[in-house]
Amino acid sequence: MLGPLILAASRSDRMRRLVSAAPMTKPVVDRFIPGETVDQVIPIVAGLTGRGLEVTLDVVGEDITTREQATAARDAYLRLIEQLAPLGLGTRAELSVKLSMFGQSLEGGHELALANVRPVVEAAAAIGTTVTLDAEDHTTLDSMFAVHEELRRDFPQTGCVIQSYLFRTEQDARRLAADGSRVRLVKGAYKEPASVAHQDKAEIDKAYVRILRTLMEGEGYPMIGSHDPRLISVGQELARRAGRKLDEYEFQMLYGIRSEEHLRLAAEGHRMRVYTAYGTDWYGYFMRRLAEKPANLLFFVRSMITKN
Repeated sequence: MLGPLILAASRSDRMRRLVSAAPMTKPVVDRFIPGETVDQVIPIVAGLTGRGLEVTLDVVGEDITTREQATAARDAYLRLIEQLAPLGLGTRAELSVKLSMFGQSLEGGHELALANVRPVVEAAAAIGTTVTLDAEDHTTLDSMFAVHEELRRDFPQTGCVIQSYLFRTEQDARRLAADGSRVRLVKGAYKEPASVAHQDKAEIDKAYVRILRTLMEGEGYPMIGSHDPRLISVGQELARRAGRKLDEYEFQMLYGIRSEEHLRLAAEGHRMRVYTAYGTDWYGYFMRRLAEKPANLLFFVRSMITKN
């Protein structure tokens, strides 16, 4: 029951101020968000890839209220790509973007977001990597999928994210499990009404397995976004049954969560990608990490109690 309360708090300006002002917030945030600037995160990328891992990078900041902020978000990603280029990592370091950050919620937002994200996708392709469009709340998804379809005409490697807690996702997965597609499957981290989403964890997990089977049996490239040991094992078994080689799917987990498991999977020959977020506008991202798993919240509270 804590998850919905935390998600509600993620939209509260008052809670944002309280959490941001707490003296022990920053050390805990640093567990999930390793830097505020591109100069701080590039060494993290080098370190992770040097240990056999791959990364996807997210510049946090979803509370866009002006076109100027949306342009600034675009430029932040372009600076990131400039810094990645000398590393020569190709798809070992890709990007994740939320279209809300590119102005999707503003007037004329669909066209604005597409116009802002296209240069990012073009620049990523120029250094041999790609972009994945993150899923947000259910009201944004038709726009996200339309942008995804448009981008794939010129950049077919562009990926997208689907969420198992939404009723619509099984149908979306069947459509997306096509040749050349790249699809990350996650459980979902937004507060959604019972009219559009499963509310029971067991039902969300069952849907996850059904959807993952569809992706594994399809012709695209599945990306398993989960820290759940059972779902990781299920993913390996479904890949085996589908006859997939180790480089024909991948696992994805968040920076700072189950780091030893990241290394274990990579050592077994799996593609293991670490979702690494950075930036100053970290509050919404951080609160969703707390909501996703009670252990994350306990870690936060324990840190605030035990540290001076």
